[in-house]
Amino acid sequence: MTDQPAKARIPIIPTLLVALAVLTMIGLGIWQLQRRAEKEQALVLAAANPGRPAVAFPKLPPVDPDLLFRRSSIHCLNVVEWQVEAGRAADGSTGYRHIAHCATGAEGPGVLVAIGVGQKPDEKPVWTGGQVAGWISQEPDHRALLTRVDGKAPPLRPMLIASTAPAGLKPVAPPRAEDLPNNHLAYAVQWFFFAAVAVIIYILALRRRNATKAA
Repeated sequence: MTDQPAKARIPIIPTLLVALAVLTMIGLGIWQLQRRAEKEQALVLAAANPGRPAVAFPKLPPVDPDLLFRRSSIHCLNVVEWQVEAGRAADGSTGYRHIAHCATGAEGPGVLVAIGVGQKPDEKPVWTGGQVAGWISQEPDHRALLTRVDGKAPPLRPMLIASTAPAGLKPVAPPRAEDLPNNHLAYAVQWFFFAAVAVIIYILALRRRNATKAA
């Protein structure tokens, strides 16, 4: 009597867990595609906003697409601290963008102001506060990639890009819709890729498991 080959079995619980993970990744990919369409609409609106009437500066994030790049102004009581980022000046030159963390009252979140671009990251601007006008933008994005991909990143705070600069600095380049990232398609592709890889790895693991049992 000859031995019958062992029938391949698929473990139920691990398979359900992998299927749930794959469906979650596919869902995140579809969600990123939807976000891409929303972002494209927001970019069209942002491109037209600089020519629209000035509005009050938003106090809390997120910045509504209807307000992004609109003209606005704030009163900085005093500069609490300085933040330095790579940036571009209005004349096209590059350097270090100096962002003031301003107090606007005894309480409250305060305001971020990109006041000017310099050539030295360690130089301290002479600006100590006052009335400043410019365009509504968002703070530099330093959020972790994974939190941005899965939608769990905190919203970016509003920031005013000043239209003029204090002595020793160049005015910051006005905001452009082209500067806003629209990476949702890339994020969607990543999630779909992760789902495909998970399926392939699990299939290979099952084959190896069954081959080992059949030996």
